[in-house]
Amino acid sequence: MNKNPKMTKETNTSWTLERESDMNAEVRIFADDNLIKKMQEDATIKQSKNMAKLLGVLEPVVVLADAHQGYGACIGGVSAMDLEKGVISPGQIGYDIDCSVRLLKTNLKLADIKGKEKILVENLFKAVPSGVGRGGKITVSRKELDEVLKKGASWAVEKGYGLKEDLPKLEDKGCLVPCNSEDVSERAKKRGIGQLGTLGSGNHFLEVGVVDEIYNENTAKVFGLEKNQITIMIHCGSRGLGHQVASDYIKLMEEEYGYPEFDRELVNAPINSELGKKYFSAMNCAANFAFANKQIITHLVRENLKKIFPKIKIDVVYEVCHNIAKMENYEIKDKKFNSKKEKRVLVMRKGATRSFGPGRKEIPEEYRKVGQPVLIPGSMGTASYVLVGTKKAEEISWGSTVHGAGRVKSRTVSSKQSKGAEIKQALSKKGIEVMSESLEGLAEEAPDAYKDIDDVVKVVDEAGISKKVARLKPLIVIKG
Repeated sequence: MNKNPKMTKETNTSWTLERESDMNAEVRIFADDNLIKKMQEDATIKQSKNMAKLLGVLEPVVVLADAHQGYGACIGGVSAMDLEKGVISPGQIGYDIDCSVRLLKTNLKLADIKGKEKILVENLFKAVPSGVGRGGKITVSRKELDEVLKKGASWAVEKGYGLKEDLPKLEDKGCLVPCNSEDVSERAKKRGIGQLGTLGSGNHFLEVGVVDEIYNENTAKVFGLEKNQITIMIHCGSRGLGHQVASDYIKLMEEEYGYPEFDRELVNAPINSELGKKYFSAMNCAANFAFANKQIITHLVRENLKKIFPKIKIDVVYEVCHNIAKMENYEIKDKKFNSKKEKRVLVMRKGATRSFGPGRKEIPEEYRKVGQPVLIPGSMGTASYVLVGTKKAEEISWGSTVHGAGRVKSRTVSSKQSKGAEIKQALSKKGIEVMSESLEGLAEEAPDAYKDIDDVVKVVDEAGISKKVARLKPLIVIKG
């Protein structure tokens, strides 16, 4: 295979990968000159070509500015599939199903927490368990776990973990369907049953930040954000349960359908096959577990901070999914008749965020006039961003944008090159209090292991697939 496929630079922020004879769709890449070079240093481009070889894929396959090499499909890759001819692939969704972000806003200002940073980081670290395989204080029976997989965040609210007002602010109101818990293996349930209300490890985090820049006053006001306001961001997923769902169905699909000769990791099943439908259901169950997980963490954060700030008010701004497949409607050009018609397709987003523009019924009613909130977390020592979705994203990127900065170093390389204690000290000097289950975990997530978040956000903003609303500066970070 050609290591350096021909690419055409369309604009300062977009490229087109030449469609070769064995590809069923062209590849559109959103990147500037610097980011495209980084993608060429690993297998990102090769993996995007392989994504374009799958049956039923629609044009274009999308590669986003934070893209880097992943399992099968690149992280930061988006594919849309024809529902009749297409396939569903766990490798194009990811092991950490619905590893996603929730943003909370508070009635606190920066001055309110000055001098309390160390108390806050210690209290939050104790309140929200983190780390590899770490369980939490929330215990459920097998029967209750099945209810979690069916109901998602609403199960948590019914049990007293949060407010019913939280639910409309979650993507799909915190519950994806179909979601038959019988499609989730006993092994997956066993791995997840003790992990509700926990962060996990890797790049998952709980972050207290402050709004330090507003780019769009009107949209920020609609989202309830203002300068110097304290925010809380939660980034975690479906824990061991979601990982096991991916492992189970990769094995089942390989046994039933084999695997593509160009990449074994892109094993798949027809969308309409019995196995394809079962995986879609199990994936939704895992996503519902993730919704419930973040809902419980939200409750734990509220209860903890009330002890320090009795009059605190914490509301959900929004929660967005990453690593997920969704049935969505788009206007697609019919080349034969040179016209557009609405078509329902399966969109697989791996390390990507939905970015719907104004008017979409999937957006909470109070945000519908401006567009969907888009949450882009930074990398521990760097800013995070709130953006807003656009109609242009629906036209050129399957309603998708970036989900973060994107790695440039593997965790293994980063842990060899960085020392957790030194990172913690350096961040403390910058006014960022960090606490983690292990110093090794900090080393793996060193800020320089990621691309420049400002550069990544600049690309998607200029490309018009999401637009900047506000920047959040980190103050307190809890890492897995």
